Amino acid sequence: MTTSTRGADKVPAVLVLEDGRIFRGRAYGAVGETFGEAVFSTGMTGYQETLTDPSYHRQVVVMTAPHVGNTGVNDEDAESKRIWVSGYVVRDPARVPSNWRSRRTLDEELAAQGVVGISGVDTRALTRHLRERGAMRVGIFSGNALSDEGTMLAEVRQAPEMQGADLSAEVATKEAYVVPAQGEKKFTVAAVDLGIKGMTPYRMAERGIEVHVLPATATVDDVYAVNPDGVFFSNGPGDPATADHPVSVMRGVLERGTPLFGICFGNQILGRALGFGTFKLKYGHRGINQPVQDRTTGKVEVTAHNHGFAVDAPLDKVSDTPFGRAEVSHVCLNDNVVEGLQLLDKPAFSVQYHPEAAAGPHDAAYLFDRFVKLMEGQRA
Repeated sequence: MTTSTRGADKVPAVLVLEDGRIFRGRAYGAVGETFGEAVFSTGMTGYQETLTDPSYHRQVVVMTAPHVGNTGVNDEDAESKRIWVSGYVVRDPARVPSNWRSRRTLDEELAAQGVVGISGVDTRALTRHLRERGAMRVGIFSGNALSDEGTMLAEVRQAPEMQGADLSAEVATKEAYVVPAQGEKKFTVAAVDLGIKGMTPYRMAERGIEVHVLPATATVDDVYAVNPDGVFFSNGPGDPATADHPVSVMRGVLERGTPLFGICFGNQILGRALGFGTFKLKYGHRGINQPVQDRTTGKVEVTAHNHGFAVDAPLDKVSDTPFGRAEVSHVCLNDNVVEGLQLLDKPAFSVQYHPEAAAGPHDAAYLFDRFVKLMEGQRA
């Protein structure tokens, strides 16, 4: 990626999809070139959390909301220490942010972190194209990176695909760290970081949990070295079919019967650990307004998502697994994609969405309480 930033809003930019579709606009953020998987996010708010979510590593995010950047960027809402998206696409960027917590414009933040973007694009047409054709590789080119269409298309087609990508270790912490419990400490949780968002250990800390965040390379011995009451597997980027090490670690946890909770990538890891397959969705679920039904209660939740892969598990029956009976606990009401799993004979469950959801609804916050109840039950 090559980048510069001066006068970016006046620089022509081109977005090139791997199937040859081209959209023209103006540079937004850094000037240069970038590549990734083109995906769209349906959230009208929470763009700062989206940008800093490690699960978006190597993805170019298209915002379906037409007006983006109106609340600027603050110093409190980031989910990690940097922006992880490889590119950003908006239709109508805000000229002046209006929020009392804003410290700088979104355009300035993208430029400062070297994120190449494009504005002035018909994002509705682009989203419809991705819905019809599926997520695909894309390149954004501006400034000196602009060249003839054939050359740019060839560069896009040389970029790596998301299917088969093993990315969690690239975004996870390299060193273990501890998020202390708020108030009285009630439990200790070992959290395997596959791309964890900052709000996740915070939500556990609110419930009296001391969270030991471990690298993606952590072993079963590393997990149990902190003497955990429960084990958590986080969200993260990439293809779950490549995640053999986390699957092995999770199987070790399941064998010991320690209460286990996984979200997003962690849900796919649980699916694989139980013997189910995973597959790539046509265009995935991304945004903060996805309807999911908790089949254990019948309740419908509005949830925050970011996943392009899903678990291939039967919706209509209880399955026998090496760790006892398992069932699909949550399902997406838009397309019947598996959104949660639970074991019936061991204290383990997972969901395919974000219950911490700092940028959106809080319908799913109860899942942290469910994890606490599992640990209370095990202790009793």
